Amino acid sequence: MSDIKEILTKYKSIAMIGVSNDATKPSTIVMKYMQKYGFKVYPVNPSAKGQKILGENVFAKITDIKDSVGIVDVFRPSKEALDIARDTIAIGAKVLWLQLGIRSEVAKKIVETNQIKYVEDKCTKMEYQRHFLKIRQAFPVLKKQDWSSFFLLPKLDDNSHLYFFELMIFLNLTHLL
Repeated sequence: MSDIKEILTKYKSIAMIGVSNDATKPSTIVMKYMQKYGFKVYPVNPSAKGQKILGENVFAKITDIKDSVGIVDVFRPSKEALDIARDTIAIGAKVLWLQLGIRSEVAKKIVETNQIKYVEDKCTKMEYQRHFLKIRQAFPVLKKQDWSSFFLLPKLDDNSHLYFFELMIFLNLTHLL
């Protein structure tokens, strides 16, 4: 069994950092999808603290969650990964999962030093589909540098690849909702 399949089989609670009140955002779409397949998802967003997203109370930070968390799933820029990794260690989570386009060698080093599994640049929803539903993505051969030229999109900023994936996830998920 692959590490990712093992992770998604073994750990059924996810603290999802960066979930939005906007139902069209990839983080919210992924949250809804993971809930549909039996995962308990704790939305984390300091701007929405105290509100509810998809029926769940929103936390300001993962250290506010009192229940056990298996996976910390991150929809935030790479530069925030180190602090999130420290909080992942503090709460005793088993996996730090950085979504598509998000990487951090420093975060990887500190979580793995603390026997926490590390996944980067992968989407929990897409990986669940791949391993359990045998669904493949529409453009698996594209690499990050190919996206803007393939779709004739201008390079907006360092996170433009995240906008592309927001669009791709949205387009891919709308038929499943």
